[in-house]
Amino acid sequence: MSVAPIRTLVVDDDAGARALHGRFVDEAPGFALVGTAGTGEDAVARVRRGGVDLVLLDMQMPGISGIEVLHQFHQDPSTAPAVLVISSARDQVTVRQALSARIVGYLVKPFTQEALATRLRSLREDWDRDAPAERDHLLGQGDIDRMLGVGRVDPRTAPISVARPVGGGATDAAGAPTSTSGIPVITPKKGISEVTLRQVLAALDHTRPTSSNELAERCQISRATARRYLDHLVRSGAISLSHRYGARGRPEVLYRLAVPPVDP
Repeated sequence: MSVAPIRTLVVDDDAGARALHGRFVDEAPGFALVGTAGTGEDAVARVRRGGVDLVLLDMQMPGISGIEVLHQFHQDPSTAPAVLVISSARDQVTVRQALSARIVGYLVKPFTQEALATRLRSLREDWDRDAPAERDHLLGQGDIDRMLGVGRVDPRTAPISVARPVGGGATDAAGAPTSTSGIPVITPKKGISEVTLRQVLAALDHTRPTSSNELAERCQISRATARRYLDHLVRSGAISLSHRYGARGRPEVLYRLAVPPVDP
């Protein structure tokens, strides 16, 4: 009995990389290239039309970043594909955010055809082992609860600690303090007002990314103050970062409230 190939979309802003990686996919047994995309917006639109099982996704692209693409994929569970990140981005923020989005792997550029073939071969083996029903249902109970808001503690209303935990306190992977439930501890420090901290949190959202300039306007504070509070909240683990890449210049940093994990 023939096995259906894994329908794969290659997403990269570099035309040469798209062609090369597309050829690698075409030559991998058990995979079929169904298209390529040069921007995050095009990738999201193609996936939402259906017929894509796997996306090879670059993180640094014009328009919306790979992190934002991952977020938009998961907004529609009926079309959400598996994602293998292929990127030269190796900073901790990008890698941690990608890993938290339930990707199936992260392959750092540049890589050889054999390196990609090895990853794809392992993915094909895992794919064939899973029952079809399990493959179709990509979300765990915790993911569903997060989407519905069940059991979630919102950083905007969670208590703000008056002192940083000392010795024996729970920490996340980056060493930031957390409560026993995994909720980030937001600890005011010198130069950080609790009133302003609450105002900044109230102006942020779980789904809609916000720039520091937009936040400054909403809260009627200076841009420097907005960045200081945002940096503090990032270190606390209460908000997450993504990037919007334009045609020129440095990428714009965007901020979104982090969603704490929910036990299944």
